[in-house]
Amino acid sequence: MDPYAALRYREFNIFLLVRFAMVFAWSMQFIVIEWQVYSLTKDPLSLGIIGLMEVIPAVGMALFAGHIVDQREKRNLLVTCIAGFSVISLGLFLLSWPGLQDTWNFRTILYSIYALVFMGGLVRSFLGPTIFSLIALIVPKKIYPNAATWSSSTWQLASVLGPALAGFSISWIGVHWSMCVIFGFSLMALLFLLQIPKKPILNPKIGEPVFQSLRDGLRFVFGNKAIFGALTLDMIAVLFGGAVALLPVYAQDILHVGSEGFGILRAAPAVGASITMLGSTKFPLHKNAGKKLLIAVFAFGACIIVFGLSELFWLSVIALFLSGAVDGVSMIIRQTILQLKTPDNMRGRVASVNSMFVGSSNELGAFESGLTAKLMGTVTAVVFGGCMTLLTAGATAIASPTFRKLDLQKDIDEHEKD
Repeated sequence: MDPYAALRYREFNIFLLVRFAMVFAWSMQFIVIEWQVYSLTKDPLSLGIIGLMEVIPAVGMALFAGHIVDQREKRNLLVTCIAGFSVISLGLFLLSWPGLQDTWNFRTILYSIYALVFMGGLVRSFLGPTIFSLIALIVPKKIYPNAATWSSSTWQLASVLGPALAGFSISWIGVHWSMCVIFGFSLMALLFLLQIPKKPILNPKIGEPVFQSLRDGLRFVFGNKAIFGALTLDMIAVLFGGAVALLPVYAQDILHVGSEGFGILRAAPAVGASITMLGSTKFPLHKNAGKKLLIAVFAFGACIIVFGLSELFWLSVIALFLSGAVDGVSMIIRQTILQLKTPDNMRGRVASVNSMFVGSSNELGAFESGLTAKLMGTVTAVVFGGCMTLLTAGATAIASPTFRKLDLQKDIDEHEKD
């Protein structure tokens, strides 16, 4: 297959610019918030609460968001999501204003940050399913795997640059003006998106009762062994391997590398994942996908253990880099499974379940890491998470031979015939 097939469509290129700007802004914002909150509290549990504040609305609204996405026009719905994120970014910019910090006590500022993060979780419950559904309306089915790879690669590239710039910008211009940069990128995403015209609604069941719609979505996901297996495996791995939530603790108190070192640590996994994803455009991962996914998750757990035990900055960076590289394999395979095996009229609901399983497990993993760090210490908590990831991959490989033998080549051949 042509490795640049999806890039030959103008609207898809605009979509990639929108996704880059949004992911860049969102990932940079999360890092700046983490730094600001830990600087205010010096409590690792407060980092976990950030994740909890986002995951509660993201999970609570996910299925209903998926139903709405399947019923509505996708471009305008994404415009609404980005506009909502822009309002939240503006609020965080105002909360970090030095004059406000001189007049408000730190608890008022902290709780206000948590409130805006909670609102961001509501936005995110709609954002993921809308983006997933919009891709299918921009490119033909036969190049879904290639489009999924480029979309995931763009996501990872933004995830590299966002955290890296966040760490440096905190050092160079401070938290307040870093928030201003984030707001600017959200507006940029909005301007790019307006260049994409509205898209048709492909769902033949417009007006379907919401609970019937939700039941159909859940029944499809739980009945499809490939989708359910990939989501479950990734969810547990991310839940227990969420060491990145504790990076402010490592940067400030264990490795003593400051905000610039924090930016490098935070960007290292995404650099590794980006290299994997760009390589996958030349060397696809769809053959023996199940076996490759299991190996990738096992290797991810091993990298997290090395990072947790390391007291050397360079070794920590390498461990995080490798964890990102193998996590990139996992992400590509999961996205390819979802794109190939999901009907057009159910994309919003399936993507919502995906966000509940995998996307929200990042925040639950952050809460788990913060809580276990509070109870058993930071290093022990990270090592424990890595060990649980190893056990999960091993148990899945033994208990599910069907998933272990999963191969996506047949699905790709069928789409190319369409």
